[in-house]
Amino acid sequence: CLQGQLLAKSWSSLFGGQSGATPRSPIYSFNGRNILTDPLWPHRLAWHGSTPRGGRARRRDCQGWRGSGTDEGMASPLGQGRLLAGHRHNCSAP
Repeated sequence: CLQGQLLAKSWSSLFGGQSGATPRSPIYSFNGRNILTDPLWPHRLAWHGSTPRGGRARRRDCQGWRGSGTDEGMASPLGQGRLLAGHRHNCSAP
């Protein structure tokens, strides 16, 4: 619950792709912008560096979140309902 709004019905629905896992409430950046609607967030990804089961995705965490160039990290599109489904993205991507 953030600013009094429910993000997901349950912990398992947030990660397992069950009904109710797609965020319907705003998700705010550290500077208070709603990343689901703000044009400064065109890719709406949750960067996590995890496998679909929640373990560390070796060599897919942007080298401890300090990587650049050709390093890759795991991220999932918000609104898909599977937070850890993850796809590889270049760590230099905005």
